[in-house]
Amino acid sequence: MTPLIAGGGPAGATAAILLARGGASPRLLERTTAPHDIVCGAFLGWDALASLRALGIDPAALGAHPITRVRVIAGGRIVETALPHPAAGLSRRILDEALLAAATTAGARIDRGVTIRDATGTTLRLRDGDTATGDALFLATGKHDLRGLARPRPLAPSIGFRTALPVSPKLTAALTGMIELHAFDGGYAGILLQEDGRANFCLSASADRIGPGGVDALLADIAHDAPLLADRAATAQDWVAIAGVPYGWRTGETEPNLFRLGDQAAVIASLAGDGVAIALASGASAARAYLKSGPAGAQAWQRDFAARSRRPLLVASTIRHMAEHPRWRGPMTGLLAALPGIARIAARATRIGH
Repeated sequence: MTPLIAGGGPAGATAAILLARGGASPRLLERTTAPHDIVCGAFLGWDALASLRALGIDPAALGAHPITRVRVIAGGRIVETALPHPAAGLSRRILDEALLAAATTAGARIDRGVTIRDATGTTLRLRDGDTATGDALFLATGKHDLRGLARPRPLAPSIGFRTALPVSPKLTAALTGMIELHAFDGGYAGILLQEDGRANFCLSASADRIGPGGVDALLADIAHDAPLLADRAATAQDWVAIAGVPYGWRTGETEPNLFRLGDQAAVIASLAGDGVAIALASGASAARAYLKSGPAGAQAWQRDFAARSRRPLLVASTIRHMAEHPRWRGPMTGLLAALPGIARIAARATRIGH
């Protein structure tokens, strides 16, 4: 059995680990050659932490920053409450390398620095003119589509931005044990501390909010209505961005022998912070389906995972739309202020589970 995995993020690496441990001989193709950061993905909910521990990876040993509380900021209102269970902040450059190392140890073949041009069935055409073929393809390219297997383009695309704010006593004091969520017209941002003491700053906004001045112009524009967000972003630079993010999209059907993982299976609004958990859960369950039923198990697994991710995506999308629109944002934050426990209920409802 030679399954092919396109992409070395949490979804692809998890599939590689479990496929190799189960006796298959997976080959994983990853375009990057060294540790790197991507847009968002630094929040690890309790379901993601459980999935990592099941793989034999201890986030605390990697330096993950403990998170036990959430702070929601909208306009002049600030609501703070405890999370239902402990979470953590860990940069993707650390997490992804730990997962790829575990995949190598398990016996998976990891080929780095390989760019995939397009796909036809389970055959990948590479930039150097070579091809790679497996009996099944695990598509784990994240938010980036692969030519030949692209998802439908979103009607209302979003643009995601990420940077790492430098270490500062002020941010450390404000964010220790905390994830901070900021809502504004047409978008939202999340800020948390990661293992190196810097603050991971992720922002998502509708395409029509991003003008020629980019994210810096957007932050200046919303400074009056979101002063704390503007203050947090004062030292931001070196933004990384990705466009056309189809939040709320999920794959219900797939081609024979094709397992769509992570953001190729279900794209949850970043406000929910469960993207990594979905990646881990999809990679693990898809690998188990392959080991049980072979490549023919792809279509049944895809339908099952779509059903499993339906509620988290629906709840997260509803919260996102309320947070981005002034008509609903005020009542939502008012309700949170009166009943902070609602935030914990919402957090549970957006988990994919372990």
